[in-house]
Amino acid sequence: MSELNKEVVDLVWGRPSSGGVSASIFRRWTQGFVFSENERSALEQFEGGPCAVIAPVQAFLLKSILFNRESSDWRHISEEEQKAALCSTLSEILESACSSPSTGYCLVSWAKGQSPHTSTHTNTQTQSQTQGMPEPESSQPSQEQQPTALAAEDLGFERFHSVLHKRTVLSVSDLREEVLSLYHTWGGCCGVLLFLYSVILTKGIENIRNEIQDTMEPLIDPVHGHGSQSLVNLFVTGHAVSNVWDGDRECSGMKLHGIHKQASVGFLTLMESLRYCKVGAFLKSPKFPIWILGSETHLSVFFAKEMSLVGPESPSEQARRVFQSFDPEDNGFIPESLLEDVMKALDLVSEPDYVSLMKSKLDPESLGIILLGPFLLEFFPDQDSGIPDSFPVYHYNGLKQSNHNEKVEYVEGTALVLGFEDPMVRTDDTPVKRCLQTKWPYIELLWTTDRSPSLN
Repeated sequence: MSELNKEVVDLVWGRPSSGGVSASIFRRWTQGFVFSENERSALEQFEGGPCAVIAPVQAFLLKSILFNRESSDWRHISEEEQKAALCSTLSEILESACSSPSTGYCLVSWAKGQSPHTSTHTNTQTQSQTQGMPEPESSQPSQEQQPTALAAEDLGFERFHSVLHKRTVLSVSDLREEVLSLYHTWGGCCGVLLFLYSVILTKGIENIRNEIQDTMEPLIDPVHGHGSQSLVNLFVTGHAVSNVWDGDRECSGMKLHGIHKQASVGFLTLMESLRYCKVGAFLKSPKFPIWILGSETHLSVFFAKEMSLVGPESPSEQARRVFQSFDPEDNGFIPESLLEDVMKALDLVSEPDYVSLMKSKLDPESLGIILLGPFLLEFFPDQDSGIPDSFPVYHYNGLKQSNHNEKVEYVEGTALVLGFEDPMVRTDDTPVKRCLQTKWPYIELLWTTDRSPSLN
């Protein structure tokens, strides 16, 4: 795939002025998808950087394990179940990224005989569907030595890109079969990068460029090694848009692309609590109760098994979302001149006399603004969200050093979602709680561990 290499490298790594990607940044991305020894369904991340791929894969992996399996013992899955769940997850992400199924799905692996752990392989023949390309390396390691996640320390940036093999499959059934056959490749050296490149080529380089806001911004920061929001969105939604709001927005004549439909797993960010951005309902209210949590530098995952957390929008939740769409700066109020538009958008009675009456009731001091709280109380009083008062929750952080005793394990807790702030049950003020408050303003968390889980 040499003809594609330059385009892929420019898109992923940019064009570093110093003449190449630093060896330390590249090394951080050379791991595979490896399960924790202490938590059978949790992926481990060895260094900062690849969380932009690992956290979304973990979120979809949890969706598969929690909601697609018969067994309730989701924390004690067998090796065979690990394999099935991971490969099903990778296939699902590739299917989601594929812009045109008729052009097929791309899988990037090692060219035959070029894998960093070739010496540990049994060289069984693999059929390649790409005519004229070298045979890909068999993905079956010998029994004596499994490929490790950080094998081949001497594999540099240039060498890596010179030994890749691309193949195309045309049907979903073939895709799932091929992904399964490459299980040991995904778990071995550079498995994360090989899958990232598979997603990019399946999506199409030109399609990604058309969705990214700033095409000069690479998917991986060449200085710090972190993945961009476009990369996270590509894995979560199949679209490499740069923003997290709902729909597209106009700004100074430019169209800024956002999220266009409800995601399967969600995204919340600490940046919203700092008022740097506003996550829209399509990411904030996903189909399954699993959310990727973003801090300034890292991604982790918060999840529950309580499906009522992602039930259909209640009338009051819809009203809050519509009201906030007229309040893009998140001030908590709108000019009174917009009240009629909000009422129309919610199919409320919007006759001029009634709107005028509501203006005087909701703005008794004639300040010219309508506050969100009184608006909801007036039109949607006593709305029950359907969420239980308390429910078990879990937090995942793939970095060993961010976990208690440096063991990658889920942190268990209980969440209380109140309708108002109650000083009697105020728990703590931690980054993970501030992040979750962007979805549930009055959430309280009681963790089973001595310390709150880390977002970083």
